[in-house]
Amino acid sequence: MNHRTIGSITVLAAVSAALVHAQPPAALNVDLNQTKAGVSPTLYGLMTEEINYSYDGGLYAELVRNRTFRSDWSGILNWFLIEKGSASAKVSVDAKDGPSQALSSSAKLEVKRADAAGPAGLLNEGYWGIAVRPNTRYAGSLFARSDSEGALPVRVALVADVSGQVLAETRVPVRGSAWKEYQFEMQSGAAPVSSGNHLELTIDRPATLWLQLVSLFPPAYHGRPNGNRTDIMEKLAAMHPAFLRFPGGNYLEGNRIETRFDWKKMIGPLVDRPTHPSTWNYHSTDGMGLLEFLEWCEDLHMQPVLAIYAGYSLGGQVVKPGPDLEPYVQEGLEEIEYVTGGTETKWGAVRARDGHPQPFPLEYVEIGNEDNFDRARTYDGRYAQFYKAIKAKHPGIQVIATMPVKGITPDIVDDHYYKREQGMFEESKHYDTVDRNGPKIFVGEWATREGTPTPNFGGALGDAAFMTGLERNSDLVVMAAYAPLFVNVNPGGMQWASDLIGYDALNSYGSPSYYAQVMFASCLGDHTAPSSLAGAGEKVFYSVTVSSKSNRACIKLVNAASTAQAVDISLKGLGGAAHTAHVETLHANTIWATNSITDPNRIVPASSTVTIQGEHLAQTLAGYSIQVLQIDLK
Repeated sequence: MNHRTIGSITVLAAVSAALVHAQPPAALNVDLNQTKAGVSPTLYGLMTEEINYSYDGGLYAELVRNRTFRSDWSGILNWFLIEKGSASAKVSVDAKDGPSQALSSSAKLEVKRADAAGPAGLLNEGYWGIAVRPNTRYAGSLFARSDSEGALPVRVALVADVSGQVLAETRVPVRGSAWKEYQFEMQSGAAPVSSGNHLELTIDRPATLWLQLVSLFPPAYHGRPNGNRTDIMEKLAAMHPAFLRFPGGNYLEGNRIETRFDWKKMIGPLVDRPTHPSTWNYHSTDGMGLLEFLEWCEDLHMQPVLAIYAGYSLGGQVVKPGPDLEPYVQEGLEEIEYVTGGTETKWGAVRARDGHPQPFPLEYVEIGNEDNFDRARTYDGRYAQFYKAIKAKHPGIQVIATMPVKGITPDIVDDHYYKREQGMFEESKHYDTVDRNGPKIFVGEWATREGTPTPNFGGALGDAAFMTGLERNSDLVVMAAYAPLFVNVNPGGMQWASDLIGYDALNSYGSPSYYAQVMFASCLGDHTAPSSLAGAGEKVFYSVTVSSKSNRACIKLVNAASTAQAVDISLKGLGGAAHTAHVETLHANTIWATNSITDPNRIVPASSTVTIQGEHLAQTLAGYSIQVLQIDLK
């Protein structure tokens, strides 16, 4: 008997043991002939912000860390002096010399002694290493000037940390004392796949070299320059997101007004972007600016949900409604014009200058973020001022409030939920009895917070239970997005636990909660069908949606109990002919089981098919399982 057969017997024995302790069968009755309510076509989407090194060191594919040479008492951060052989050099920050008004300083490398056998220069460690893959082309650029009379050849190389092997290299001839941008490419050979590498910039003769905005990118998703990591974008595409809420929550507000997401400083050439402190104790390169977010939407066919700064920052600074707030209202209107305006408009023309003449669609704008934390309670007035100004120019835009407001009925209100597993079980019923006459709901941030750095299976069960409630009530809940979306799993990379997708410099992986999201979004109808569940345990959750367009039914079943649950499914209106059900199952033996950067596929969906004869289907849900049934109705 081979090992594969033994494994199969083990699995069958485990299932049989689970069935012995199963609960009595529950009855799920579905009427496929009737429509209960519509399902929002934008129900599932993405929420994103700069947290846990989500952009820099994450989705944004830049390999160089601190490309603008910021420094503290210890020196230039993430850069180190190289002195090989008998070379002698020093490095400092020249605070008065840079290539632009935005980047008005630079790294000053003064080499007193160097030759071909002993060059001197700078080393960059990357974001916990630099990923190198074989036969890969890397595109880079830098701004530089020198005091050398002739061309000063700067050697740029990717080097293995341990062996010192040069994995890719090129030379950039820096000419003259004026700032210039130099672009370059280099190709790796038969290099092993690894992240234990660094970048070196060296010269082989005495000279003084000024450097700024040193950048290096691997091939990015869809080949975009200044683009995103392919592996992470592919994981997002698998989620079938309908929208992207950006540029984020706290990241939008900033700790202070001057450190908010100031969109005008984050468009155009990178050399004209000054960078700024983020709200999570690290610096943002601002490489992910307004246009980059919009192109992210374009690449994944998502609707943009644009959050605009509304006069409140996390440190407690508030701009009073009225004349004080008016400049920020105008700034918001200009931002909308940058997104939607034709090239004949001022800001539409700027967008065209930045490389995208075609306007972007925009249906949703959110005013601020979590303004319930505003102790001065000014949001009613601030929201009303933005609402009236936006509606006057763009009556078709849906204006989202970050909390319930008085005086004006918002189009949509943003609800946030962060709870443990049991709390999310309870919240799964939250919208079942909410008044349908009020504003629509955007669940703009939510997560079951169990597991670190990414959720465990208990988190996935809480998430799936909550999503059944969103689907049952998706006539009211028009959009929902898990948060946070990303985490860099290296020590020091995480500020907030239970994040959907984890990664390091080389690899990325989906958590059990990620796969629950993928499963739910992959099968969603355009309306709910009348249904009822009787005889199930307290930890069994479900939803039923039907697609008239694709002629299929989607049944979501969640068993958060440790024991199996049999379910007899009655499908009124299915007819007597045989039908096929495609089944995706996510299962774990314990709620603490999870995926990790070293074991990314421990918990992944398993696919199977079931033939339905007549209008009845008997299913058994294993303990701790999530199941999605797609039933062809043809």
